[in-house]
Amino acid sequence: MEKVNFSGWKKWGKWSIRVIQRSSWIVLFFVFVFNGSLLAQNELIVYPGSDSIPHNDDFIVKVRIPGGEWKDLYEYEALVDMHNVRKSSMAYFDFNGKVDVSVMYNRDKIQSAQIRPLSYKIESVIKGKTLTFSLEKPCNLSVEVNGDRFHNLHLFSNAPETYKPDPKDTSVIYLTSGFHKIRGGTLNLTNGKTLYLAGGAVLQGSIKCENVKNVRICGRGIVYKPNDGVGVNFSDSILVEDLIFLNPNHYTVCSGQSTHLTVRNIRSFSSKGWGDGIDLFCNQYALIDGVFMRNSDDCIAVYNHRWNFYGDSRNIRVQNSTIWADVAHAINIGGHGNSERGHWETIEDVVYKNIDILNQDEPQLSYRGCLALGVVDGNLVRNIRFEDIRIEEVERGQLFSLRIEFNKKYAKAPGRGIEDIYFKNISYNGTKATTSIIEGYDDVRMIKNIVFENLIINDQLIWDKMKKPGYMPASDFANIYVGPHVEGIEFRKIASD
Repeated sequence: MEKVNFSGWKKWGKWSIRVIQRSSWIVLFFVFVFNGSLLAQNELIVYPGSDSIPHNDDFIVKVRIPGGEWKDLYEYEALVDMHNVRKSSMAYFDFNGKVDVSVMYNRDKIQSAQIRPLSYKIESVIKGKTLTFSLEKPCNLSVEVNGDRFHNLHLFSNAPETYKPDPKDTSVIYLTSGFHKIRGGTLNLTNGKTLYLAGGAVLQGSIKCENVKNVRICGRGIVYKPNDGVGVNFSDSILVEDLIFLNPNHYTVCSGQSTHLTVRNIRSFSSKGWGDGIDLFCNQYALIDGVFMRNSDDCIAVYNHRWNFYGDSRNIRVQNSTIWADVAHAINIGGHGNSERGHWETIEDVVYKNIDILNQDEPQLSYRGCLALGVVDGNLVRNIRFEDIRIEEVERGQLFSLRIEFNKKYAKAPGRGIEDIYFKNISYNGTKATTSIIEGYDDVRMIKNIVFENLIINDQLIWDKMKKPGYMPASDFANIYVGPHVEGIEFRKIASD
Protein backbone atom coordinates (compact mmCIF):
# COMPACT_ATOMS: atom_id res chain seq x y z
CA MET A 1 0.00 0.00 0.00
CA GLU A 2 1.30 3.42 -0.90
CA LYS A 3 2.41 5.55 2.04
CA VAL A 4 0.97 8.99 2.32
CA ASN A 5 3.41 11.83 3.09
CA PHE A 6 1.88 14.01 5.83
CA SER A 7 4.72 16.54 5.93
CA GLY A 8 2.92 18.89 3.54
CA TRP A 9 -0.21 18.64 5.62
CA LYS A 10 1.74 19.60 8.75
CA LYS A 11 3.16 22.67 7.03
CA TRP A 12 -0.28 23.59 5.73
CA GLY A 13 -1.77 23.08 9.20
CA LYS A 14 0.70 25.47 10.84
CA TRP A 15 0.09 28.02 8.10
CA SER A 16 -3.69 27.64 8.36
CA ILE A 17 -3.59 28.11 12.14
CA ARG A 18 -1.66 31.35 11.70
CA VAL A 19 -4.16 32.50 9.06
CA ILE A 20 -7.10 31.67 11.33
CA GLN A 21 -5.48 33.50 14.25
CA ARG A 22 -4.84 36.58 12.12
CA SER A 23 -8.37 36.39 10.70
CA SER A 24 -9.79 36.21 14.20
CA TRP A 25 -7.92 39.36 15.19
CA ILE A 26 -9.20 41.07 12.07
CA VAL A 27 -12.77 39.97 12.81
CA LEU A 28 -12.46 41.13 16.42
CA PHE A 29 -11.04 44.45 15.23
CA PHE A 30 -13.96 45.05 12.89
CA VAL A 31 -16.46 43.94 15.54
CA PHE A 32 -14.89 46.42 17.95
CA VAL A 33 -14.91 49.21 15.38
CA PHE A 34 -18.47 48.40 14.31
CA ASN A 35 -19.74 48.31 17.88
CA GLY A 36 -17.81 51.47 18.65
CA SER A 37 -19.41 53.23 15.71
CA LEU A 38 -22.83 52.14 16.92
CA LEU A 39 -22.08 53.42 20.39
CA ALA A 40 -20.89 56.68 18.90
CA GLN A 41 -24.11 56.98 16.96
CA ASN A 42 -26.25 56.37 20.04
CA GLU A 43 -26.43 59.51 22.13
CA LEU A 44 -28.92 60.34 24.88
CA ILE A 45 -29.31 63.68 26.65
CA VAL A 46 -31.76 64.40 29.47
CA TYR A 47 -32.27 67.75 31.14
CA PRO A 48 -32.85 68.76 34.76
CA GLY A 49 -36.42 69.46 35.78
CA SER A 50 -37.58 72.69 37.36
CA ASP A 51 -39.82 72.86 40.42
CA SER A 52 -41.01 76.26 39.16
CA ILE A 53 -43.44 74.25 37.02
CA PRO A 54 -45.77 71.78 38.75
CA HIS A 55 -44.83 68.14 38.39
CA ASN A 56 -47.45 65.66 37.19
CA ASP A 57 -47.33 62.32 38.99
CA ASP A 58 -49.49 60.42 36.50
CA PHE A 59 -46.49 58.92 34.70
CA ILE A 60 -42.92 57.88 35.41
CA VAL A 61 -40.93 58.13 32.18
CA LYS A 62 -37.47 56.66 31.63
CA VAL A 63 -35.24 56.41 28.57
CA ARG A 64 -32.04 54.55 27.77
CA ILE A 65 -29.69 53.58 25.00
CA PRO A 66 -30.45 49.89 24.34
CA GLY A 67 -28.51 47.85 26.90
CA GLY A 68 -27.60 50.93 28.92
CA GLU A 69 -28.83 52.41 32.18
CA TRP A 70 -32.27 53.96 32.46
CA LYS A 71 -32.44 57.73 32.90
CA ASP A 72 -35.40 59.49 34.50
CA LEU A 73 -37.24 62.32 32.78
CA TYR A 74 -39.07 65.14 34.56
CA GLU A 75 -42.81 64.99 33.91
CA TYR A 76 -44.16 68.54 33.65
CA GLU A 77 -47.81 69.50 34.10
CA ALA A 78 -49.36 70.82 30.88
CA LEU A 79 -52.91 72.21 31.02
CA VAL A 80 -55.16 71.40 28.05
CA ASP A 81 -58.70 72.08 26.76
CA MET A 82 -60.46 75.25 27.89
CA HIS A 83 -63.83 73.46 27.75
CA ASN A 84 -62.85 71.52 30.86
CA VAL A 85 -59.24 72.16 31.81
CA ARG A 86 -57.32 68.97 32.55
CA LYS A 87 -53.76 68.29 33.68
CA SER A 88 -51.84 66.36 31.05
CA SER A 89 -48.13 65.47 31.24
CA MET A 90 -45.13 66.50 29.17
CA ALA A 91 -41.53 65.26 29.10
CA TYR A 92 -38.67 65.79 26.67
CA PHE A 93 -35.14 64.65 25.82
CA ASP A 94 -32.58 64.51 22.99
CA PHE A 95 -31.08 61.51 21.24
CA ASN A 96 -29.30 60.08 18.23
CA GLY A 97 -29.52 56.50 17.00
CA LYS A 98 -31.99 54.40 18.97
CA VAL A 99 -33.56 54.67 22.42
CA ASP A 100 -35.84 52.56 24.57
CA VAL A 101 -38.70 54.27 26.39
CA SER A 102 -40.42 53.04 29.55
CA VAL A 103 -43.69 54.66 30.66
CA MET A 104 -45.19 53.66 34.01
CA TYR A 105 -48.82 54.68 34.53
CA ASN A 106 -49.46 55.51 38.17
CA ARG A 107 -53.22 55.95 37.95
CA ASP A 108 -54.15 52.36 37.20
CA LYS A 109 -53.23 49.19 35.40
CA ILE A 110 -52.79 49.68 31.66
CA GLN A 111 -55.63 47.99 29.81
CA SER A 112 -54.89 49.61 26.45
CA ALA A 113 -52.52 52.18 25.02
CA GLN A 114 -52.22 54.22 21.87
CA ILE A 115 -49.22 56.16 20.62
CA ARG A 116 -50.10 58.95 18.19
CA PRO A 117 -49.76 60.15 15.49
CA LEU A 118 -50.88 56.76 14.24
CA SER A 119 -49.00 57.32 10.98
CA TYR A 120 -45.74 56.72 12.91
CA LYS A 121 -46.82 53.12 13.53
CA ILE A 122 -44.97 52.84 16.84
CA GLU A 123 -45.52 49.45 18.44
CA SER A 124 -45.48 49.03 22.21
CA VAL A 125 -45.51 46.28 24.82
CA ILE A 126 -47.79 46.43 27.87
CA LYS A 127 -46.85 44.69 31.10
CA GLY A 128 -48.94 45.57 34.13
CA LYS A 129 -48.67 49.31 34.68
CA THR A 130 -45.74 49.79 32.29
CA LEU A 131 -45.60 50.49 28.58
CA THR A 132 -42.35 50.12 26.63
CA PHE A 133 -41.39 51.00 23.07
CA SER A 134 -38.40 52.10 21.02
CA LEU A 135 -37.65 55.16 18.91
CA GLU A 136 -35.21 55.41 16.04
CA LYS A 137 -35.65 59.09 15.26
CA PRO A 138 -36.80 62.17 17.19
CA CYS A 139 -40.54 62.85 17.11
CA ASN A 140 -43.46 64.41 18.98
CA LEU A 141 -45.84 61.87 20.51
CA SER A 142 -49.04 61.57 22.48
CA VAL A 143 -49.08 58.47 24.69
CA GLU A 144 -52.68 57.73 25.67
CA VAL A 145 -53.54 55.08 28.25
CA ASN A 146 -56.96 53.46 28.59
CA GLY A 147 -58.46 55.83 26.04
CA ASP A 148 -57.72 59.01 28.04
CA ARG A 149 -56.65 61.82 25.68
CA PHE A 150 -56.73 64.55 28.31
CA HIS A 151 -54.55 63.06 31.05
CA ASN A 152 -52.12 61.78 28.45
CA LEU A 153 -48.33 61.98 28.19
CA HIS A 154 -46.84 64.29 25.57
CA LEU A 155 -43.36 62.95 24.87
CA PHE A 156 -41.08 65.18 22.79
CA SER A 157 -37.64 64.27 21.50
CA ASN A 158 -35.02 66.20 19.54
CA ALA A 159 -31.77 65.47 17.81
CA PRO A 160 -28.83 66.74 19.89
CA GLU A 161 -28.16 70.43 19.47
CA THR A 162 -25.84 71.51 16.68
CA TYR A 163 -26.00 75.18 17.65
CA LYS A 164 -24.99 76.46 21.07
CA PRO A 165 -24.06 80.13 21.29
CA ASP A 166 -21.18 81.46 23.33
CA PRO A 167 -22.52 82.76 26.67
CA LYS A 168 -19.86 85.48 26.57
CA ASP A 169 -21.03 86.80 23.20
CA THR A 170 -22.51 90.26 23.75
CA SER A 171 -25.14 89.59 21.09
CA VAL A 172 -26.45 86.59 23.08
CA ILE A 173 -28.86 86.47 26.01
CA TYR A 174 -27.97 83.09 27.49
CA LEU A 175 -30.32 81.61 30.10
CA THR A 176 -28.92 78.64 31.99
CA SER A 177 -31.02 75.89 33.59
CA GLY A 178 -33.27 77.23 36.33
CA PHE A 179 -36.09 79.75 36.64
CA HIS A 180 -35.93 83.21 35.01
CA LYS A 181 -38.62 85.89 35.23
CA ILE A 182 -38.71 88.96 32.99
CA ARG A 183 -39.09 92.25 34.81
CA GLY A 184 -42.09 94.07 33.43
CA GLY A 185 -43.27 90.88 31.75
CA THR A 186 -41.82 91.45 28.25
CA LEU A 187 -38.32 90.97 26.83
CA ASN A 188 -37.72 93.22 23.80
CA LEU A 189 -35.06 91.91 21.44
CA THR A 190 -32.96 94.14 19.20
CA ASN A 191 -31.29 93.66 15.79
CA GLY A 192 -28.99 90.66 15.54
CA LYS A 193 -29.80 89.38 19.03
CA THR A 194 -29.95 85.71 20.05
CA LEU A 195 -32.07 84.56 22.99
CA TYR A 196 -30.98 81.08 24.08
CA LEU A 197 -32.68 78.94 26.73
CA ALA A 198 -30.53 76.00 27.76
CA GLY A 199 -32.15 72.67 28.50
CA GLY A 200 -33.78 72.89 31.92
CA ALA A 201 -34.20 76.67 31.71
CA VAL A 202 -37.66 78.12 32.40
CA LEU A 203 -38.52 81.65 31.27
CA GLN A 204 -41.65 83.38 32.52
CA GLY A 205 -42.55 86.32 30.34
CA SER A 206 -43.31 87.39 26.79
CA ILE A 207 -40.76 87.84 24.00
CA LYS A 208 -41.10 90.65 21.47
CA CYS A 209 -39.45 91.47 18.14
CA GLU A 210 -40.59 94.90 16.93
CA ASN A 211 -39.03 96.54 13.84
CA VAL A 212 -35.95 94.31 14.03
CA LYS A 213 -34.14 91.81 11.84
CA ASN A 214 -31.84 88.80 12.15
CA VAL A 215 -33.06 87.63 15.56
CA ARG A 216 -32.83 84.05 16.83
CA ILE A 217 -34.95 82.68 19.69
CA CYS A 218 -33.97 79.10 20.46
CA GLY A 219 -32.79 76.41 22.84
CA ARG A 220 -34.11 73.43 24.75
CA GLY A 221 -35.82 75.44 27.48
CA ILE A 222 -39.44 76.23 28.34
CA VAL A 223 -41.39 79.49 28.08
CA TYR A 224 -43.88 79.19 30.94
CA LYS A 225 -47.22 80.99 31.32
CA PRO A 226 -46.37 84.22 29.53
CA ASN A 227 -49.15 86.67 28.74
CA ASP A 228 -48.19 86.20 25.08
CA GLY A 229 -45.51 83.92 23.70
CA VAL A 230 -43.47 85.51 20.92
CA GLY A 231 -44.61 88.64 19.08
CA VAL A 232 -42.95 89.41 15.73
CA ASN A 233 -44.10 92.70 14.21
CA PHE A 234 -42.74 94.68 11.25
CA SER A 235 -39.63 92.52 11.32
CA ASP A 236 -37.49 90.45 8.96
CA SER A 237 -35.52 87.21 9.24
CA ILE A 238 -36.68 86.00 12.66
CA LEU A 239 -36.13 82.39 13.77
CA VAL A 240 -38.09 80.78 16.62
CA GLU A 241 -36.80 77.26 17.18
CA ASP A 242 -37.01 74.24 19.50
CA LEU A 243 -38.59 75.88 22.56
CA ILE A 244 -41.58 74.50 24.47
CA PHE A 245 -44.40 76.94 25.30
CA LEU A 246 -46.48 75.94 28.30
CA ASN A 247 -49.85 77.63 28.73
CA PRO A 248 -49.55 81.24 27.57
CA ASN A 249 -52.59 83.39 28.30
CA HIS A 250 -53.01 84.14 24.61
CA TYR A 251 -51.14 83.15 21.43
CA THR A 252 -47.85 81.25 21.22
CA VAL A 253 -46.44 83.06 18.17
CA CYS A 254 -48.14 86.08 16.60
CA SER A 255 -46.55 87.83 13.64
CA GLY A 256 -47.77 90.98 11.93
CA GLN A 257 -46.56 92.47 8.64
CA SER A 258 -43.24 90.60 8.74
CA THR A 259 -41.09 88.74 6.22
CA HIS A 260 -38.91 85.63 6.33
CA LEU A 261 -40.22 84.32 9.65
CA THR A 262 -39.24 80.73 10.48
CA VAL A 263 -40.91 78.79 13.28
CA ARG A 264 -39.30 75.37 13.60
CA ASN A 265 -39.73 72.47 16.00
CA ILE A 266 -41.56 74.33 18.76
CA ARG A 267 -44.17 72.68 20.98
CA SER A 268 -47.14 74.54 22.37
CA PHE A 269 -50.00 74.05 24.84
CA SER A 270 -52.80 76.47 25.70
CA SER A 271 -55.94 76.12 27.79
CA LYS A 272 -57.51 79.59 27.88
CA GLY A 273 -59.78 81.52 25.53
CA TRP A 274 -57.96 83.23 22.65
CA GLY A 275 -55.15 80.76 23.20
CA ASP A 276 -54.22 80.57 19.51
CA GLY A 277 -51.11 78.72 18.45
CA ILE A 278 -49.46 80.53 15.52
CA ASP A 279 -51.23 83.53 13.97
CA LEU A 280 -49.80 85.25 10.89
CA PHE A 281 -51.18 88.65 9.85
CA CYS A 282 -50.00 90.10 6.51
CA ASN A 283 -46.88 87.91 6.47
CA GLN A 284 -44.78 86.98 3.46
CA TYR A 285 -42.17 84.24 3.03
CA ALA A 286 -42.92 82.40 6.27
CA LEU A 287 -42.02 78.80 7.13
CA ILE A 288 -43.58 76.71 9.90
CA ASP A 289 -41.82 73.36 10.14
CA GLY A 290 -41.94 70.41 12.54
CA VAL A 291 -44.15 71.99 15.19
CA PHE A 292 -46.52 70.35 17.69
CA MET A 293 -49.49 72.57 18.55
CA ARG A 294 -52.19 71.62 21.07
CA ASN A 295 -54.21 74.78 21.53
CA SER A 296 -57.53 76.05 22.83
CA ASP A 297 -58.17 78.20 19.78
CA ASP A 298 -57.00 78.12 16.16
CA CYS A 299 -53.75 76.18 16.01
CA ILE A 300 -52.34 77.80 12.85
CA ALA A 301 -54.07 80.77 11.22
CA VAL A 302 -53.26 83.01 8.25
CA TYR A 303 -54.99 86.39 8.24
CA ASN A 304 -54.67 89.80 6.61
CA HIS A 305 -55.28 93.26 8.06
CA ARG A 306 -56.00 93.64 11.75
CA TRP A 307 -54.97 96.32 14.24
CA ASN A 308 -52.09 98.22 12.58
CA PHE A 309 -51.03 95.43 10.20
CA TYR A 310 -51.72 95.94 6.48
CA GLY A 311 -50.93 94.12 3.25
CA ASP A 312 -51.23 90.78 1.49
CA SER A 313 -50.18 87.38 2.80
CA ARG A 314 -48.25 85.12 0.43
CA ASN A 315 -45.54 82.49 0.10
CA ILE A 316 -46.25 80.70 3.37
CA ARG A 317 -45.43 77.04 4.01
CA VAL A 318 -46.51 74.80 6.89
CA GLN A 319 -45.03 71.29 6.91
CA ASN A 320 -44.03 68.18 8.88
CA SER A 321 -46.19 69.07 11.86
CA THR A 322 -48.72 67.70 14.35
CA ILE A 323 -51.83 69.70 15.26
CA TRP A 324 -54.44 69.16 17.96
CA ALA A 325 -57.29 71.65 18.20
CA ASP A 326 -59.03 71.33 21.57
CA VAL A 327 -61.06 74.36 20.45
CA ALA A 328 -61.79 76.00 17.06
CA HIS A 329 -59.84 75.18 13.88
CA ALA A 330 -56.72 73.16 13.30
CA ILE A 331 -55.94 75.27 10.21
CA ASN A 332 -57.74 78.54 9.52
CA ILE A 333 -57.35 80.94 6.57
CA GLY A 334 -59.04 84.15 5.53
CA GLY A 335 -60.37 85.84 8.65
CA HIS A 336 -59.56 89.54 9.17
CA GLY A 337 -58.80 91.86 6.28
CA ASN A 338 -59.13 95.41 5.01
CA SER A 339 -62.79 95.89 4.12
CA GLU A 340 -62.24 99.40 2.70
CA ARG A 341 -63.00 99.40 -1.02
CA GLY A 342 -59.86 99.88 -3.07
CA HIS A 343 -57.69 98.51 -0.26
CA TRP A 344 -58.78 94.88 -0.34
CA GLU A 345 -56.10 92.29 0.34
CA THR A 346 -55.16 88.81 -0.92
CA ILE A 347 -53.94 85.60 0.69
CA GLU A 348 -52.18 83.42 -1.87
CA ASP A 349 -49.53 80.79 -2.47
CA VAL A 350 -49.85 78.94 0.82
CA VAL A 351 -48.85 75.27 1.21
CA TYR A 352 -49.70 72.81 3.99
CA LYS A 353 -47.85 69.51 3.62
CA ASN A 354 -47.29 66.35 5.68
CA ILE A 355 -49.43 67.15 8.69
CA ASP A 356 -51.12 64.93 11.29
CA ILE A 357 -54.27 66.37 12.87
CA LEU A 358 -55.02 64.43 16.04
CA ASN A 359 -58.38 65.99 16.87
CA GLN A 360 -60.70 68.96 16.52
CA ASP A 361 -63.41 69.82 19.04
CA GLU A 362 -65.52 72.94 18.47
CA PRO A 363 -69.09 73.16 19.83
CA GLN A 364 -69.98 76.39 17.96
CA LEU A 365 -71.41 75.55 14.54
CA SER A 366 -70.03 78.72 12.93
CA TYR A 367 -66.41 77.93 13.81
CA ARG A 368 -65.98 74.35 12.71
CA GLY A 369 -63.62 72.92 10.13
CA CYS A 370 -60.27 71.18 10.51
CA LEU A 371 -59.22 72.71 7.22
CA ALA A 372 -61.11 75.99 7.19
CA LEU A 373 -61.25 78.88 4.74
CA GLY A 374 -63.60 81.42 6.28
CA VAL A 375 -63.11 84.43 4.02
CA VAL A 376 -64.28 87.89 5.13
CA ASP A 377 -63.45 91.62 4.89
CA GLY A 378 -62.89 91.77 1.15
CA ASN A 379 -60.17 89.12 1.21
CA LEU A 380 -59.43 87.01 -1.86
CA VAL A 381 -57.94 83.60 -1.01
CA ARG A 382 -56.35 81.72 -3.89
CA ASN A 383 -53.68 79.18 -4.81
CA ILE A 384 -53.79 77.21 -1.56
CA ARG A 385 -52.48 73.64 -1.48
CA PHE A 386 -53.15 70.98 1.16
CA GLU A 387 -51.15 67.79 0.65
CA ASP A 388 -50.57 64.64 2.71
CA ILE A 389 -52.87 65.62 5.57
CA ARG A 390 -53.95 62.83 7.94
CA ILE A 391 -56.95 63.64 10.15
CA GLU A 392 -57.41 61.06 12.89
CA GLU A 393 -60.59 62.29 14.56
CA VAL A 394 -63.01 65.18 14.70
CA GLU A 395 -64.78 65.22 18.06
CA ARG A 396 -67.13 68.05 17.12
CA GLY A 397 -66.56 69.72 13.79
CA GLN A 398 -66.12 69.30 10.05
CA LEU A 399 -63.29 68.10 7.86
CA PHE A 400 -63.64 71.01 5.43
CA SER A 401 -65.23 74.42 5.72
CA LEU A 402 -64.85 76.67 2.65
CA ARG A 403 -67.12 79.66 3.02
CA ILE A 404 -67.28 83.25 1.89
CA GLU A 405 -69.05 84.79 4.83
CA PHE A 406 -69.94 87.94 6.70
CA ASN A 407 -69.55 87.29 10.40
CA LYS A 408 -70.52 90.64 11.91
CA LYS A 409 -68.94 89.70 15.24
CA TYR A 410 -65.44 89.81 13.74
CA ALA A 411 -65.79 91.28 10.23
CA LYS A 412 -67.04 94.40 8.49
CA ALA A 413 -67.76 92.88 5.07
CA PRO A 414 -67.93 89.53 3.23
CA GLY A 415 -64.89 88.16 1.47
CA ARG A 416 -64.25 88.58 -2.28
CA GLY A 417 -63.69 84.98 -3.25
CA ILE A 418 -61.98 81.61 -2.94
CA GLU A 419 -60.16 80.30 -6.02
CA ASP A 420 -57.85 77.46 -7.03
CA ILE A 421 -57.73 75.32 -3.89
CA TYR A 422 -56.05 71.92 -4.19
CA PHE A 423 -56.48 69.05 -1.72
CA LYS A 424 -54.23 66.04 -2.36
CA ASN A 425 -53.90 62.87 -0.29
CA ILE A 426 -56.23 63.92 2.50
CA SER A 427 -57.37 61.05 4.73
CA TYR A 428 -59.82 60.77 7.60
CA ASN A 429 -60.29 57.69 9.76
CA GLY A 430 -62.79 58.90 12.35
CA THR A 431 -66.54 58.61 12.79
CA LYS A 432 -67.76 61.83 14.39
CA ALA A 433 -67.21 64.54 11.77
CA THR A 434 -70.35 66.42 10.77
CA THR A 435 -71.21 67.60 7.25
CA SER A 436 -68.54 69.75 5.62
CA ILE A 437 -69.62 72.94 3.84
CA ILE A 438 -68.49 74.63 0.62
CA GLU A 439 -70.55 77.75 0.02
CA GLY A 440 -70.11 81.08 -1.76
CA TYR A 441 -71.78 84.38 -0.91
CA ASP A 442 -73.40 85.71 -4.11
CA ASP A 443 -72.88 85.77 -7.89
CA VAL A 444 -69.85 88.04 -7.50
CA ARG A 445 -68.28 86.59 -4.36
CA MET A 446 -67.90 82.99 -5.49
CA ILE A 447 -65.90 79.84 -4.85
CA LYS A 448 -64.17 78.51 -7.97
CA ASN A 449 -61.91 75.64 -8.98
CA ILE A 450 -61.67 73.28 -6.01
CA VAL A 451 -59.87 69.97 -6.61
CA PHE A 452 -59.85 66.96 -4.28
CA GLU A 453 -57.33 64.34 -5.41
CA ASN A 454 -57.09 60.98 -3.64
CA LEU A 455 -59.48 61.92 -0.86
CA ILE A 456 -59.81 58.91 1.44
CA ILE A 457 -62.65 58.75 3.97
CA ASN A 458 -62.42 55.67 6.19
CA ASP A 459 -60.51 53.75 3.53
CA GLN A 460 -62.92 54.72 0.74
CA LEU A 461 -61.55 56.67 -2.21
CA ILE A 462 -63.89 59.51 -3.14
CA TRP A 463 -63.83 60.49 -6.82
CA ASP A 464 -66.25 61.54 -9.52
CA LYS A 465 -66.28 58.16 -11.28
CA MET A 466 -66.51 55.98 -8.20
CA LYS A 467 -69.19 53.31 -8.11
CA LYS A 468 -72.33 55.17 -7.04
CA PRO A 469 -75.84 56.07 -8.24
CA GLY A 470 -75.61 58.40 -11.20
CA TYR A 471 -77.79 61.03 -9.59
CA MET A 472 -75.49 61.37 -6.55
CA PRO A 473 -72.38 63.57 -6.68
CA ALA A 474 -69.12 62.35 -5.20
CA SER A 475 -69.35 65.10 -2.59
CA ASP A 476 -72.24 63.23 -0.95
CA PHE A 477 -69.93 60.29 -0.21
CA ALA A 478 -67.44 62.66 1.40
CA ASN A 479 -70.26 64.17 3.48
CA ILE A 480 -69.67 67.58 1.90
CA TYR A 481 -72.54 69.98 1.28
CA VAL A 482 -71.88 72.06 -1.85
CA GLY A 483 -74.03 75.15 -1.60
CA PRO A 484 -74.82 78.00 -4.00
CA HIS A 485 -72.29 80.24 -5.75
CA VAL A 486 -69.78 77.43 -6.21
CA GLU A 487 -68.38 76.24 -9.54
CA GLY A 488 -65.68 73.88 -10.71
CA ILE A 489 -65.43 71.20 -8.00
CA GLU A 490 -63.60 68.01 -8.99
CA PHE A 491 -62.90 64.76 -7.17
CA ARG A 492 -60.00 62.97 -8.86
CA LYS A 493 -58.44 59.58 -8.51
CA ILE A 494 -55.10 59.91 -10.29
CA ALA A 495 -52.55 62.66 -9.84
CA SER A 496 -52.43 65.09 -12.72
CA ASP A 497 -49.41 67.17 -11.70
